[in-house]
Amino acid sequence: MRSLLVFSTVTFSAMLLLIFGLAAASYPRLAVTLADEPANKNEVKIDNFSFQPATLMVPAGTKITWTNRDDVPHNVISTDKKFASPVLDTDEQFSYEFKDPGTYLYYCSIHPKMTGKIVVQ
Repeated sequence: MRSLLVFSTVTFSAMLLLIFGLAAASYPRLAVTLADEPANKNEVKIDNFSFQPATLMVPAGTKITWTNRDDVPHNVISTDKKFASPVLDTDEQFSYEFKDPGTYLYYCSIHPKMTGKIVVQ
């Protein structure tokens, strides 16, 4: 009977450690995800060779600001040639006001696999 009690206590303790360990392991990822979101909803962050968020929906008349957080230069070029930034070094910014509704696709001409989309309503 005593060995059954010891086994049950050990099993219960192991289950608690597993549950709390999994909860603690997922908590930092949640904090990192929240910290990675742009502070301003009208901002696109350029980081890790990507535009974040990749798609942004805004009302007409919204000014969007792109900020290069990467260690390498990037630019922002619309596929329909409506806007184009100069080459942005680390922490440099480019802004554009979207006056007309529509879908605006853009990319980095230095790294053409980097693409993004602004949807103006």
